[in-house]
Amino acid sequence: MKKTIAILFGGMSEEHEVSIKSAKEIAANIDVAKYQPIYVGITTDGQWKRCAEPEEFLNPAELPTIVLVPDQMIHGLVLLTNGNYQIIHIDVVFSVLHGKTGEDGAIQGLFELSGIPYVGCDIPSSVLCMDKALTYLITRDAGFHTPNFLILQQDEQITDQSLTYPVFVKPARSGSSFGITKVSRKSELHQAIEIARNYDQKILIEEAVSGIEVGCAVLGNHTQLFTGEVDQITLSHGFFKIHQEKDPDKGSENSFFTVPAALPLEKQREIQQTAKNIYNCLGCIGLARIDLFLTDDGRLVINEINTMPGFTSYSRYPRMMKAAGISISQLIEKSITLALEK
Repeated sequence: MKKTIAILFGGMSEEHEVSIKSAKEIAANIDVAKYQPIYVGITTDGQWKRCAEPEEFLNPAELPTIVLVPDQMIHGLVLLTNGNYQIIHIDVVFSVLHGKTGEDGAIQGLFELSGIPYVGCDIPSSVLCMDKALTYLITRDAGFHTPNFLILQQDEQITDQSLTYPVFVKPARSGSSFGITKVSRKSELHQAIEIARNYDQKILIEEAVSGIEVGCAVLGNHTQLFTGEVDQITLSHGFFKIHQEKDPDKGSENSFFTVPAALPLEKQREIQQTAKNIYNCLGCIGLARIDLFLTDDGRLVINEINTMPGFTSYSRYPRMMKAAGISISQLIEKSITLALEK
């Protein structure tokens, strides 16, 4: 008997459009012989809409309302049409909501209340990984390398003048490089902080790390972990921000990927093991992408952890898994299986 999978996408964060692209890729690759997908698009103002397929979400006002109910006896969705309602039992939720309310523990709390298994990290690990400041504090305390950094809370002004430039000013809880500015001198700092505060009142200021940007896709629960091939990002200028570019499906304007990374095999294996260790340190489950810097002296420095990486045609996570022999269809199936196991 087919498992019914609720696929949530869209959402209220700045990564709304990226999430829709992820859902389209899942729709094109999910095995409909095994799974019955139910597509639920969430608008930027928080309305939940039932879609026959993600492409239908272009006109959400014309779509029926559907909601996930935090009642474990219902264990599913309620579809509202013409004053009537229909209960749809759900076996698993696969949320590709990226960023705020999607990766920060908020939607995971709703899943926990509903009692429905869900793909990806739980509430605590989602909170820790979404907040880059918390990520750094926890992992640094556990012995991993992080950049030197400062944290500014709401309305707090910078008083520490010991920064070594250049630095990156970031919203602490945002994704896909939105609100990030590279600052080369002190006179640019105030404006960069104001830009970041358009996305979050908690700000992270971190010294730039000189080195190669690498990533590792991790899949699994607890000690049973699988990693994709390590990728490497080469930049011509600026910093990596493919999701903000005009036509990312055709490639990045300032970067390109190498998968597997152009590194010695021993160093690739070290990156994979470090990624697993960080994944476990933060309590990740299901899947996550661990981004690191490889410095000139061979250290691995944490960049960020993405608990619901993109599933788009140009996303890093599925590329790394594909290079390791797992197609996107297999990746979807394994993610669902892991959700049921946990």
